[in-house]
Amino acid sequence: MPTMRKYLFSAGFALLVAATSVSITVMAPPAFASEIKYVVNDIPVTTGDIAHRAAFLKLQRKKGDAGQEMIEQTLRMAEAKRLGIRISDAQVDAAYQRFASSNKMQLSQLDGVMEKSGVTKSHFKEFIRAQMAWNQALSARYRSGDGTGAVSEQDLVRKMLEKGGAKPSATEYMLQQVIFVVPAAERSATLGKRKREADAMRARFNGCNTTREFAKGLIDVTVRDLGRVLAPQLPPDWAEQIKATKVGGATVTRETERGVEFIGICSSREVSDDKVAQMAFQAEGSGGDKDADALSKKYVDELKAKARIVKR
Repeated sequence: MPTMRKYLFSAGFALLVAATSVSITVMAPPAFASEIKYVVNDIPVTTGDIAHRAAFLKLQRKKGDAGQEMIEQTLRMAEAKRLGIRISDAQVDAAYQRFASSNKMQLSQLDGVMEKSGVTKSHFKEFIRAQMAWNQALSARYRSGDGTGAVSEQDLVRKMLEKGGAKPSATEYMLQQVIFVVPAAERSATLGKRKREADAMRARFNGCNTTREFAKGLIDVTVRDLGRVLAPQLPPDWAEQIKATKVGGATVTRETERGVEFIGICSSREVSDDKVAQMAFQAEGSGGDKDADALSKKYVDELKAKARIVKR
């Protein structure tokens, strides 16, 4: 299926250009009143939504109908919701951060470009959320094939090999998570102390076999075996640190909503099996971006045909 990177590539290039000259060429947009322009299956699309999307198209240096784009985004999000697909704020924030980093920008710079161009950070984040949700919806539709059930890993591998591809490999990690729990009510008073304790334990970490022994004398420390995790499945917030850490070592500590954490790398190995091939095939799509775009358009056209769209 098409990935968010595909959808955002042109936006990223335009943003990078805009960021270098934002103080000269991008003016703060005037304030405007927002009114309902369309009602899509009882969901309102406002003139404000459309204005933000028009600004986004301008920033991308793309032509398009901002109103129609917002109608289609509304339909996509409603369909994703119907399928039970939920994209968390944390996932969106992580993607926003990665987008800034990939364009060599600080978050404050990206925030500034979004606000001054009239796109706004919130609109761009909702665009990200919609793309992530739609990718999952497309993937679910593709997996169901002709509607009779999920396509097996073996079928996907066979299709990949038929197209001349080799079965891919990926690193498989055995991981262990260590959490120094900090209750929310005690966070301001104890977080610093808990971080020092976590740093001290992490410095002594020399493999997953002794972690629980080290943790015995410590208060409110949780050790969780995460089992085997393939590299594409690593949590985005931890992925780069895990990949950069040697076997037997541990990532640097991080403050999270649970307290202070680090992840130990018990082992790693390269694997090439049907599961890896399935993940790679679904990430790449069913034969390229052209096929994926055609599938997406067909899906949206079907949703439009069934939708109640009222122009105010």
